[in-house]
Parts: sequence; structure tokens; C-alpha cells
Amino acid sequence: MNPILMIQDGMSDMQTAVDSMATTVDTQRITLWNMALNGGWIMLVLALMLALAIYIGVERYLALRQAVKTDDDDLFMNNIREYIHKGDVDGARTLSKQTNTPLARMVDKGLSRLGRSLSDIQAAIENEGKLEVARLEKRVSLVATVASLGPMVGFLGTVTGMVTCFQDMSHAGNNIEIATLATGMYQAMVTTIGGLIVGIICYFLYNILVTRINKVVLDIEVRASEFMDLLHEPA
Repeated sequence: MNPILMIQDGMSDMQTAVDSMATTVDTQRITLWNMALNGGWIMLVLALMLALAIYIGVERYLALRQAVKTDDDDLFMNNIREYIHKGDVDGARTLSKQTNTPLARMVDKGLSRLGRSLSDIQAAIENEGKLEVARLEKRVSLVATVASLGPMVGFLGTVTGMVTCFQDMSHAGNNIEIATLATGMYQAMVTTIGGLIVGIICYFLYNILVTRINKVVLDIEVRASEFMDLLHEPA
């Protein structure tokens, strides 16, 4: 037989085998959705935790953006200064009540204490500021909790997966095959990945919120100090 023909036939057979293997890999390719489904009920818990954290993160971020607007705060403080210089405290309080921001509520609390000592006014503003900070931080701790619990829940899935794996081994007896162990090991690995993903996303989200809150608190403190300086200005 012609050696060249033999080589060509061999290469053709190899190509056919490679094509067959590629087809098999394509049909067995794992999608993220299938991976999540095969992770068991732990993946559902992780998905709910992640959805809760994302909802809180988005809601808080929008609330923090609304809390401080530099241009609006500048205009508000200029108007308050004009009212104070004219001696129109009622007009200043009306403006403060109509402005739905932490700064406006702190200023209104200070205006309600006019006539008392400056230390009493400052104490009232500081107490109101603490309340405003508590409102800004509302539910943010839940994001931190999810960031901590995510990997732990994933590790729980790892343990339950390994338990399933050992149960399958005990039932198989001496006829242990890779396919017998695949279900438990698959669940163990998938839940570990899911828990780490939830923890990483939530930890990143929590740090964004904390950074934003610190910036808002700093802006409010600066404005409150500006208001106290305003009370020292001559009418």
C-alpha cells in the first residue's frame, strides 16, 4: 500500500476523532445557570442574600446622593443667611422645613433653640446630626452581614456536598466510580465558588457605601459649622 495514502488515512482518522471529541465537549459544556442549579438549595440561599444586599446597596446609594447636593446646599445656606440677617427666624424655619435634607433638619433644630446659649444650640445640632447619621446608615450593616455570611454559607454547601459524596461511596460498596462521587463533589465546589462571589461583591458594595456615608457626614459637619459661624455674624 502506498505510504502516502496510509499517512493521509491516519490523519483523516485523527481529524475525525478530534472532531468527535470537540462535539462531545460542546454538548457537555457547563453554563453558569446549570452550575448554579446543580449547586443545590444552598445556591438559592446565596442568590437571595445577594439580591437583598444589592437592593439595599442601590437604595442607600441613591439616598446618599440625594442627601447632599453641593449647589442646593450652597443656595440653602445663602437663603438662611439672608433670613437670619433680616431677623426673619420664622421664614428661615419655614425654608428649613420645606427642604428635605439632613442639613435642613439640623439647621431647623438649631433655629428652634435660638434665644438660648450657643452651647445649647450646638448640642441640639450635634444630637440631630447623630440621628441623621443613623438614618443614613440604615440597613447598611445588613450588607456587611451578607458579606461575612456568604462564604460561610458557601462552606456549609461544601460540607453538605462532601457528606453526599461519602454517602454515595458507602452505598456503592466496592463498585466506586468517578460518576458516583461527581454529584457531591460538584455541589461542594459550586457552593464554595458561589459563597466567595457573594462575599466579594457584598464586601465591595459595603465599602462603597461606607466611603459615601463618611463623605456625606463630613459635608454635613462643615455646613453645621458654617451655620454656627453664621449665628456669630452681626445682624
